Amino acid sequence: MSAHTEHHDDGHGHDDGASHSTLKGYMTGFVLAAILTAIPFWLVMTGQFEKSSTTAAVVLGLAAVQMIVHMIYFLHMDAKSQGGWNMLALIFTLVMVVITLSGSIWVMYHLDHNMMPSMMDVKSLP
Repeated sequence: MSAHTEHHDDGHGHDDGASHSTLKGYMTGFVLAAILTAIPFWLVMTGQFEKSSTTAAVVLGLAAVQMIVHMIYFLHMDAKSQGGWNMLALIFTLVMVVITLSGSIWVMYHLDHNMMPSMMDVKSLP
């Protein structure tokens, strides 16, 4: 058997376990992303909810869903690709983002609460 006819699988082939999308898959992702962008825009522009905190929660929820749509349809991330390492990296990234955002909000809240003078303090100044 000659060296030219042997096939060495070095892991750089096209069958690496990642899902490859078609035009239909990309169009599905695009339509979902467009809808998930239009709904929050409509909610904010029309003022559908009386409380702004409700609007913010709905917009954040739809943003999380849109991130998942992007990861599945455009980044082709799933639990099977690359032996599950993509999912592990995603979970680690999400944990870091949650820690960073919650810590930042916590620090900003306490700085605002402890450092900003109240209106009563401002009126009593000469």
